[in-house]
Amino acid sequence: MSPPAASTRRPHALRTAFISDVHLGFRGCQAEYLLDFLRRLEVEHLVLVGDIVDLWSLKRSMYWPSSHHEVLREILRIARSGTRVTYVPGNHDEGFRELCGGEVAGIEIRRDFIHEAADGRRYLVLHGDDFDGAVKFSGLLKHFGEFMYDVLLWAGRGVQAVRRRLGFGHWSLASWIKHQVPDARRYIERFEHAAAHAAHRHGLDGVICGHIHQPGIREVSGVRYCNDGDWVEHCSALVEDRSGRLAVVHWAGAAAMPVGAPPVAALPDAVAALETAA
Repeated sequence: MSPPAASTRRPHALRTAFISDVHLGFRGCQAEYLLDFLRRLEVEHLVLVGDIVDLWSLKRSMYWPSSHHEVLREILRIARSGTRVTYVPGNHDEGFRELCGGEVAGIEIRRDFIHEAADGRRYLVLHGDDFDGAVKFSGLLKHFGEFMYDVLLWAGRGVQAVRRRLGFGHWSLASWIKHQVPDARRYIERFEHAAAHAAHRHGLDGVICGHIHQPGIREVSGVRYCNDGDWVEHCSALVEDRSGRLAVVHWAGAAAMPVGAPPVAALPDAVAALETAA
């Protein structure tokens, strides 16, 4: 069946899309999946919630394949097309925080901001590294965890290559290990409560962030905690439909679809996610 003509597609099928922790310039970045997602996206407002470019990794070694460059070009194209694009720098791209309050190439740059959803709920939007001080672990444990995370990502690329040859879908070794380690689970729980407390302190209904590479939507301490995940382990985004419903969309399984496939909001997985969102 031929794809529908461009004129029959709904303009701006999604109201808002939030992505973070892309880590362009890092070898673990799944840029091809993100590029596929962005090219199918029909949205009124695209929010980049930090760590889009990994300046830390680029300082260690220069790694910039064409797919990483194409992601930036696609974001600029989206901004030029009339979609509102807001960029909230994170800790790995904190060098861009000097530009907060301004605009570059049609992209608004903010340290944080309040997003009002279509249903009237108000969310604090920020990257999330602000909460690191509230979830402190020992320095030795922190450095060991960072080292092991890099090792698991490296090993995970080999696992993914084997799985693709065998016809299996995307699976994150690092994410699976994190759920098995009690200290990692406690870190995630402390982070979620710190983020929820910040929203509550500002009198808001919820918080939208990234930083910990753990997508999800849940009620925490009486407010709605939303994390859009990442494009290293989960290939996920947080999306809002035109009625204000929020859902996490995992894109790794959709990236094999042929060019000309329907836009994001018309894809079965995205629709199912939105229909089951709270």
